[in-house]
Amino acid sequence: MEKIDFKKKLKHLYKPSAKRVEVVDVPRMNFFMIDGKGDPNTSQSFQDAIGVLYPLSYTLKFMIKRGEIGIDYKVLPLEGLWWADDMLSFSVDNKDSWKWTLMIMQPDLVTKEMVQEAIEQVRVKKNPVSLPLVRFESFEEGKAAQIMHLGPFSEEEPTVEKVHAFIDENGNQRRGKHHEIYLSDIRKAAPEKWKTVIRQPIS
Repeated sequence: MEKIDFKKKLKHLYKPSAKRVEVVDVPRMNFFMIDGKGDPNTSQSFQDAIGVLYPLSYTLKFMIKRGEIGIDYKVLPLEGLWWADDMLSFSVDNKDSWKWTLMIMQPDLVTKEMVQEAIEQVRVKKNPVSLPLVRFESFEEGKAAQIMHLGPFSEEEPTVEKVHAFIDENGNQRRGKHHEIYLSDIRKAAPEKWKTVIRQPIS
């Protein structure tokens, strides 16, 4: 059986340097997505979103592994797009105003028919509260600056500022939404070892 590690196959997107900001061209990819708002530390909808994205992603993985395709792959990490209607209020001091899209990338071999079957299987087994809110969409980010942040989420600000400074110094402008990719299992890894890709689309 063929085994694929998409994080290694797409290393330039999922394993950037932790020392320097890099510019990448992010292609169109398919995701399970779910939108919400509010402080991720206290929002029940945030936990509910995580509680449906992973079951769907693992259901698809096992469908593909056990079906005619017969390919085994590792489920991709959780990703988050973050913004506020008024970006001046987008700060760690005002998390209640934050809006977010949580998402997990799905391989190209996933079809809409597979997605519908996975949704139905998850509905029958668990029927998570946020299942009706999930959508399967393509997302193309294009040119972006990114770096790896090492450490807890509460210490991200200097890393984010480093990315923003790089963008400004190179005569580019920020566009789109702040993007984070969560590579670590925070239930198992020590906070100082957490790895998070910090990405900002540019023009």
